[in-house]
Amino acid sequence: GREAPPLERIARAIARDPQSQADFRRLLAQAAAGSRAIASLSLCDARGVAAGWFAISVNPIAGRPGYSFWSLEDITVRHEMEEVIRDERNKLGDFLDSAPIGFYSLESEGRFLFVNETLAHWLGLAAGEIVATGARLQDFLARPAPAGAPLYAPFEGEGMGEVVLKSREGRLFPVAIRQSVVGEGAELKTRSVVRDLTRERQWEAALRLSRERFQRFFDNAPVGIALIDRQGRLEEANRAMGALLGAPPKALIGQKLIDFVQEDDRRDFSSRLKRAASKGRPGPFEIRFKRPREKTAVAYLSGLEGGEGGEGGLMLHLIDVTEQKHLEIQFTQSQKMQAVGQLAGGVAHDFNNLLTAMIGFCDLLLQRFRPGDPSFADIMQIRQNANRAANLVRQLLAFSRQQTLQPRILDITDVVVELSHLLRRLIGENIELKVVLGRDLGLAKVDQGQLEQVIINLAVNARDAMPQGGRLTIRTANFATPQPLRRGLEVMPVGDYVLIEVADTGIGIAKEDLERIFEPFFSTKEVGSGTGLGLSTVYGIVKQTGGFIFVDSLPGRGAVFQIYLPRFESAEGAASERAEGGEGGESETAAARDLTGIGTVLLVEDDDPVRIFGARALRNKGYRVIEARSGEAALEVMRESGETIDLIVTDVVMPRIDGPELVRKVREGDPGMKVIFISGYAEDSFRQSLGSGAGTHLLPKPFSLKQLAAKVKEVLNGQPG
Repeated sequence: GREAPPLERIARAIARDPQSQADFRRLLAQAAAGSRAIASLSLCDARGVAAGWFAISVNPIAGRPGYSFWSLEDITVRHEMEEVIRDERNKLGDFLDSAPIGFYSLESEGRFLFVNETLAHWLGLAAGEIVATGARLQDFLARPAPAGAPLYAPFEGEGMGEVVLKSREGRLFPVAIRQSVVGEGAELKTRSVVRDLTRERQWEAALRLSRERFQRFFDNAPVGIALIDRQGRLEEANRAMGALLGAPPKALIGQKLIDFVQEDDRRDFSSRLKRAASKGRPGPFEIRFKRPREKTAVAYLSGLEGGEGGEGGLMLHLIDVTEQKHLEIQFTQSQKMQAVGQLAGGVAHDFNNLLTAMIGFCDLLLQRFRPGDPSFADIMQIRQNANRAANLVRQLLAFSRQQTLQPRILDITDVVVELSHLLRRLIGENIELKVVLGRDLGLAKVDQGQLEQVIINLAVNARDAMPQGGRLTIRTANFATPQPLRRGLEVMPVGDYVLIEVADTGIGIAKEDLERIFEPFFSTKEVGSGTGLGLSTVYGIVKQTGGFIFVDSLPGRGAVFQIYLPRFESAEGAASERAEGGEGGESETAAARDLTGIGTVLLVEDDDPVRIFGARALRNKGYRVIEARSGEAALEVMRESGETIDLIVTDVVMPRIDGPELVRKVREGDPGMKVIFISGYAEDSFRQSLGSGAGTHLLPKPFSLKQLAAKVKEVLNGQPG
């Protein structure tokens, strides 16, 4: 058929591309208007397959109105290249805008020529808004740029610097800026990269905090921590480690740890170091250090992995157990003292029975001989030695805190003054005795004889510590502690006390001996120069009285013993107790003149010699005596004899039914029964077991014939117990 006009063929060949169709309509309109026009169109062949891109230009023909010249040029290859370039440019622009880092460019006056979206977002504005408004970098600085900095740089120089930017909302954030400058004068431009340092600063702060926290944990740890290399040299040490080794931690760096270890422990420590270095894990072990003073620690060793294949060092933890070791030793000593005390108490009970019989039968024998008789002197020797043995037993009981005390309300000043005359003769002429008495000294409830024994023992020890002479000072004072006072393992409660201080200028006591000074049988004197019971007796008496005793000493500077006795505050109680003590003394004086009496006495004693002696002694004084070998026998005698018993004299400790139990059963039927307990044990122990102390008296073993007769007459005559 007939071919269509050229323009219609072009219109049919235009691809179904809205842009190409619109451009073709524009060409037609401009050609009709007689104007020049050009456009790039996508054309297809007759089958509708894309034939490529063509540049179509329209030029009007001069002198021929309404006519124009159309030319077509195949630009498919060029168009494809332009598409690739345009796509790459778009990708680059998108990358610059969306990169997690800021980009900008400034002109010479510091105005923004370009800002990527990331930096604009940090600043709280749109990129176009920043450029369009002519904003300057200076507008976003939290602090003005240095005076010497150019307008296009927030810092001196042109390379790199750190500044703090401020967003439109006022948020401050640190950034690092690296920039280069191209061109000069009006053509100058910057190419700048901005890195937000906020997260980095947070990491740095967290890391710094972590390091500081670890350093605090390391330095202030209550256990010694150290890093040591494979050769055993210290690389790092904390304060606790310095305290253990006796040097500042910095001074320890580079030193060999084994140099601080005691000689006896070095071989074992070296072997454990080698085991730990060879990937072994030695268990905890004890190690002793030699300076500044002997310390004992439990050590834990473990290997550390080396970095980049190198050999790692060793981690050492040390727990100071010096005090724990001391406590273990003291606890062992305490157990030993307690065991010896219990043994002493048990031995003293039996021994007092023997001494009572010995002294008693000596008294019976002495009644048969006159003082000029040779046998009289021999019996007196036996009796005196028995009394010496009784004193030794009293020391044992004092140590075991089981001696019989007869506390009275005393003015300590009077006791010290009376005792000072004896002490002056006791300590010798080459020792000066100085007595310093406190004013308005408080009263104390103590056994006067035992207190005097305490002071005498301390004075004798002081004398022996000053063989070349010196000064012995006894000082008394009132003492009050508003809060518990800790001295070593002892804690003295809050309260008022009377202080008795005995100080000397002698050779002093070695530090290692101070912890054992009150142990029984411990003595620093030569063999044969003492029993070793002196200070343990002092300790036992003071503790049984409810007091405390402390000692301070340095070798060559003497020793100071401080005794704190609880202060007795009741003046009325003191007056009444003194009055009772006075009456007792008068009755004893009266009884000493006439020890005979009448009445029926039930004597209960399981030890035959003591019972036989007691019965003979009382019968000789005119009493009817009924004997019983046990508590059960005594109850049976009372049931069957039908006699009226005026007084029961009974031992405290007996098998099955003891003295207190016997008295309770008797008083169920006869509440007013008078009782004398005979025992070597403490009065308080059986008074508590008896309940009420009314009508009960104590005669401590060993006792003499006169003491037994005097006590019986005193009780039967109605003297108070």
